[in-house]
Amino acid sequence: MTHLEALQWGRKTLASAGIDEHYLESEVLLCHAIGKDRAALYALLPDRLPDDMAEAYRRLVERRLTREPLAYITGRKEFFGLDFAVDPRVLIPRPETETLMEHAIAAVRERFGADGKRATLADVGTGSGCIAVGLAVHLPDARVYATDASADALAVAEKNALRHGVKRRVTLLRGDLAEPLPEPVDMLVANLPYVRDGDYAGLAPEVHREPRAALLGGPDGTDAIARLLRSAPTKVKPDGMLLLEVNESHAETVAEMARAAFPGTTVRVWPDLAGLPRVVEVRRTAQQKLA
Repeated sequence: MTHLEALQWGRKTLASAGIDEHYLESEVLLCHAIGKDRAALYALLPDRLPDDMAEAYRRLVERRLTREPLAYITGRKEFFGLDFAVDPRVLIPRPETETLMEHAIAAVRERFGADGKRATLADVGTGSGCIAVGLAVHLPDARVYATDASADALAVAEKNALRHGVKRRVTLLRGDLAEPLPEPVDMLVANLPYVRDGDYAGLAPEVHREPRAALLGGPDGTDAIARLLRSAPTKVKPDGMLLLEVNESHAETVAEMARAAFPGTTVRVWPDLAGLPRVVEVRRTAQQKLA
């Protein structure tokens, strides 16, 4: 079997199982099996695929047929231009979360300069650490706290902080939501569970392989967000900011909850690249009182 024949077999096998991205995923899995990037794979297409690599590829394809997420099979996922380690202990980073990143980085740079000098940030419910590490990479003078209730998730986040050389500036804290933060921060960001409990059964089989605790947000999808908003006023500096990723169906509900928690503040809802309301932003001023 040549590399090309293996690739064609993989595409056909994945397609027959209803894998929508079978063309791309077969390439990703073959690259992973042979330890090469896409350019190297295409240079090797006419060449014979060694038996051990063919067997490794077959096993990878079989795992994908069980609807194991591609990112868990390869152990990696690109997010905001960075490569992150992921495994079943953490949620797989989503493209829509890049909207949260864009607004967070822009707001920090607006106030603290391009490198985020003297900015103190917090990523609540960090999971894989993709947000916390991404902020630290793109704001090289900022300090970042990353909290999570799961020790397993924090282990993955630490791996990613080390991978990207920002471990010294990312402080990992175990505990519930913002509770572990040792001080108020200039910006608090969070991508908390926001899937309605009743919607879970209808999600893709791949999503069911991800940690339930990182997905389910209660009957209306806002339980974790509501708990964070109750404590956030004491965790964000008087002139600080809060950014929350939300489900498009309850963005306005969360915005109203934010207004109640932070009276007199400016609350805005930002769309993602698909035009769906995705990020709730709360901007405080030093004169505004706590709820």
